[in-house]
Amino acid sequence: MFTSLKIAFVLVALGIVGGGYMWVQKLQSDLETARANVARMEVAVQTSEASLKLVQEETVRLGELNGKLQNDLQKAEQYGDELRSTLQRHNLTHLATQKPGLIESRMQGATDELWKDLESITGNTPTGELQSTDSGTTDTSSN
Repeated sequence: MFTSLKIAFVLVALGIVGGGYMWVQKLQSDLETARANVARMEVAVQTSEASLKLVQEETVRLGELNGKLQNDLQKAEQYGDELRSTLQRHNLTHLATQKPGLIESRMQGATDELWKDLESITGNTPTGELQSTDSGTTDTSSN
């Protein structure tokens, strides 16, 4: 009887040791998986922090640009108000009927100056041809 009891005790002990060993192996496998997940999460956090920093820098830059644009808009509106005020003070229709030669030469001069400014901004020559070095036609009527 002691022999079968000893065998049963040894089998139970071996079962407990084997189950414990398998449980420890499973824990180690889970720990390795957790470590790999932590490493991926650290990379994701670093990427997120870098993105957040970039967004904050862009927000500051866009705020500065917005302020500059607001300032430019105010200046343009003020200039527009000054022009409207000047035009309201001068009755150009009455002046044109009274002195057409004076108004015509001034208007033509101002128009010519405006066209020169537009040409210098857009890169067009007075003949209407582009100043580009691209190969192709300079004929403005072609497609």
